[in-house]
Amino acid sequence: MTRFNILLTAAASIAALSGSALAAPTTGAVRNIVLVHGAFADGSGWKAVATLLQKDGYTVSVVQQPMTSLEDDVIATNRILDRQSGPAVLVGHSYGGGIITVAGNNPKVASLVYVAAFAPDEGEQLGPLTQSNPPATKGIAPTKDGFLLVDPAVFPADFAADVPLPEARFMAISQMPTAAKAFGTPITTPAWKTKPTWAIVATEDRMINPDLERMMYKRAKATVTEVRASHAVYVSQPRAVANVIEAAARGSH
Repeated sequence: MTRFNILLTAAASIAALSGSALAAPTTGAVRNIVLVHGAFADGSGWKAVATLLQKDGYTVSVVQQPMTSLEDDVIATNRILDRQSGPAVLVGHSYGGGIITVAGNNPKVASLVYVAAFAPDEGEQLGPLTQSNPPATKGIAPTKDGFLLVDPAVFPADFAADVPLPEARFMAISQMPTAAKAFGTPITTPAWKTKPTWAIVATEDRMINPDLERMMYKRAKATVTEVRASHAVYVSQPRAVANVIEAAARGSH
């Protein structure tokens, strides 16, 4: 082997080791991640993000809350948080932001990450908060028994415009109905007032107005990243989302 080839081999080995060191959680970083999905979706949407986080050395849990009320969904989230082996980063998408705002008071929660999500303040209700700066979508409609669904005909464009169309169409027909009363429940004791907070604005979001996201994140004093993506940014750009979650894990120890 020539001296040049030896140098190339050594450089490649150093690069590989450096990549592994960057991917793994740093000493003292939070190692547990709990992911909470939002309205009109379920936990399977987190698959790509969860896979990246696990590859980078984190322990990941995904909450499958019932979407029957905000109270029920907070209970379901606390059930998973209580099982964590140590401190955790709690992540919420969309309506899941309302859930983590309350459940984030769990002592296991070290920090919060809002992903194209609501970050409501004390006493706010998600429904009126949404209408304070309305989104582009007009496709949300109630069922006869008090739940909400997105019209499948507009779901791909309004919820998941940058997701491959076959996948977006499947998301549309498999969406979880969400209790309308969850959007009328006042928030108590927002956890972002006491926990370090990170947030992602999806700049092409049609389900939550991006300017509303910016307003909520600013008052929460969050570390904000803007991503050119639809509401389904966690599906379409999992690496960008995982990077923010890992930054929260490193920064909240």
